[in-house]
Amino acid sequence: MTTVFGGIEAGGTKFVCGIGTCPQDFRNEIVFATTSPSETLKQVITYFREKASKYSISGIGIGSFGPIDINIKSKKYGHITSTPKIDWINVNILGTVKQALKVPVFIDTDVNTAALGEGTWGAGKGLDTFIYLTIGTGIGGGGILNGKLMHGLVHPEMGHILIPHDYSKDPFKGICPVHNDCFEGLASGPAIENRWKIIPKDLPSGHEAWELEAKYIAYALVNYICTLSPQRIIIGGGVMNQKHLIHMVRRNVQSLLNNYIQSDDIINNIDNYIVPPKLGSRSGVLGAIALAKNEQSTD
Repeated sequence: MTTVFGGIEAGGTKFVCGIGTCPQDFRNEIVFATTSPSETLKQVITYFREKASKYSISGIGIGSFGPIDINIKSKKYGHITSTPKIDWINVNILGTVKQALKVPVFIDTDVNTAALGEGTWGAGKGLDTFIYLTIGTGIGGGGILNGKLMHGLVHPEMGHILIPHDYSKDPFKGICPVHNDCFEGLASGPAIENRWKIIPKDLPSGHEAWELEAKYIAYALVNYICTLSPQRIIIGGGVMNQKHLIHMVRRNVQSLLNNYIQSDDIINNIDNYIVPPKLGSRSGVLGAIALAKNEQSTD
């Protein structure tokens, strides 16, 4: 029986489950909506039980929306914690999957695992310090710092940094239930829809929304650049499907930095510094597979 690894991209809107060993050996994938914890995790478990009849699943990685507890010494390790998705607060996603499937299971944030996927096979390959950012239903960021996934007191919450908000130009108060006008509150997909009363994908490329969005994203990136000094920034998520947006973000980043960071990568080669994910929509699920592979190899 062929040995594979399982990956779970546990998002606030949808779950993606797959099996394989790498992008060239990605054997199967299923996508379904995130509903209640019991219904959603039942679908996860059913999927992997079915695949276990055909493949030897050596381990499963989970990249989860959060916040989540990733401190292995904590009694809440593997639990989703203070999420705005009320039904998911204190759900033991790691323990539920592990107990049901009887295989090693490992967990990190959805953005950290996506970063791991990009670092292993994608746009971050060969780099030891880079950021992966997703801008969609929410905004999250993680990455690799000095060759290791970003962990610390808890885990990065890059979507909740505070950025300049000029109420005279943008009177929208923001939608974050905790901070109102943090980065996520001003620039996530729901924030765009709430502000302009139209979903982002239906906004024309010349709409004033995009210049405002590019400015907010650039403010955040400048803060990350100045604090973490990443070698590259990878930006995914549904909002970034607007192909013109990344070019506007690059231009705004250069303008805001005003040549202060003396790096040719930013001054003359920014198209290769701020980039989309090379693995496309599979960064998360492939990163979860990479997490399982890496953790198994170090056990």
